[in-house]
Amino acid sequence: MPFNEMLANRTRVIITQTHSKVEEKRMFGGLCFMVNDKMCVGVEKDRLMVRLNPEVYDTVLKNKGCQPMDFTGRIMKGYVFVDINVLTTKKKLEFWINLALEFNKVAKSSKRKK
Repeated sequence: MPFNEMLANRTRVIITQTHSKVEEKRMFGGLCFMVNDKMCVGVEKDRLMVRLNPEVYDTVLKNKGCQPMDFTGRIMKGYVFVDINVLTTKKKLEFWINLALEFNKVAKSSKRKK
């Protein structure tokens, strides 16, 4: 199933309002937004993938529509999926994107050195 283009467009608008170094990469059957050469958020099917601070991971899992990212058969702490059904307003989508952007400031880059 392809990723939700409308969710990708909404995400793109929010990120590019405040960040200029944004790259889009197709991966995991979806679209990933790299900010400052670091994975930040993505759209996979009808859900948002959010990379966030592992210290807030357990707290954010209590939010409606949020679930652990279990893409490869094992849970990846620091990554969550958020169902599109709870991202009904710009403010709600911004909440999740801002969590990812905040962590992006201190996250390590996985960019390979040449």
